[in-house]
Amino acid sequence: MKILIIRFSSIGDIVLTTPVIRCLKQQLDAEIHFLTKKNFEKIVASNPHIDRVFTIDKDISEVIKPLKSMDYDFIIDLHKNFRTFQIKWILGVKSFSFDKLNIGKWLMVNCKINRLPSTHIVDRYLKTVMRLGVVNDGKGLDYFIPTEDEIDISLRFNLTQSAENLPPQYVALVIGAAHATKRLPTDKIINICNGIKLPIILLGGKEDMERGALIRSQSTSYVIDTCGILNLNQSASVVKQAWKVVTHDTGLMHIAAAFGKDIISIWGNTIPEFGMTPYLPTADSDMIEVFNLSCRPCSKIGFDACPKGHFKCMEMIDTEGVIKLLN
Repeated sequence: MKILIIRFSSIGDIVLTTPVIRCLKQQLDAEIHFLTKKNFEKIVASNPHIDRVFTIDKDISEVIKPLKSMDYDFIIDLHKNFRTFQIKWILGVKSFSFDKLNIGKWLMVNCKINRLPSTHIVDRYLKTVMRLGVVNDGKGLDYFIPTEDEIDISLRFNLTQSAENLPPQYVALVIGAAHATKRLPTDKIINICNGIKLPIILLGGKEDMERGALIRSQSTSYVIDTCGILNLNQSASVVKQAWKVVTHDTGLMHIAAAFGKDIISIWGNTIPEFGMTPYLPTADSDMIEVFNLSCRPCSKIGFDACPKGHFKCMEMIDTEGVIKLLN
């Protein structure tokens, strides 16, 4: 049996497909191919449950010919948009698509009417393949780091080992997120840093470099700024070895869940009810959010700035509560 799974983006959404990938591979002994965008290829490239990865840069025409030659038995569409519709129509293969709950999300964002099921997106992904006889194995998410991207924390950041030669203890603090309305204001992150006794490693992309430098310069705690220095897999290695992970609703939150870390997630304009909370079968998860705001959620994704101008969903976050969970 040969199966094509489609999920074009983004980091977190792709990580959340890994139980489907693993269960299809192990329970059906199928050959698994995965189609995504080129800039997300590294997320799945080292996954041993995937036999082949196809990517597109801009258009599906880049892969239609090789996909046609694969003679798939099934297509599992975990993205469900116009491009995936085109692929399914062109290949003419029996397909299964997951429910994006667009109507429910629209009602929640625009009318604040909650018709969303209390079902995690991972379980909705898995429901897509139930008709193939696949069941949830309960093992959670996967994330595989290439050997060359594994980081020796002690050597790289000059952190001393804790008692009894155990690895160094530190907090991984993810300051980045794709949209500004998902990110804590800088002064609040500085406040959290100044309340933590353990060393802190800041994680973020190149777009977070200026903010990371400011946080480090104004923090009285021992802060290591890696924003814009580490690639995604190296950042994942830092997360994997952390004592706890503090993160926004972003891709590294789901990578942390894949490693079974204790996670403190901070929610701004998005809400856990969308079904994308840390998927943790065994570890602990604390979700920090501001309740009873009439404007929240303002989007199922995020904005570059608060549409109302006050940004209460993040400005009212109790940072002292976060600090207590880390001390």
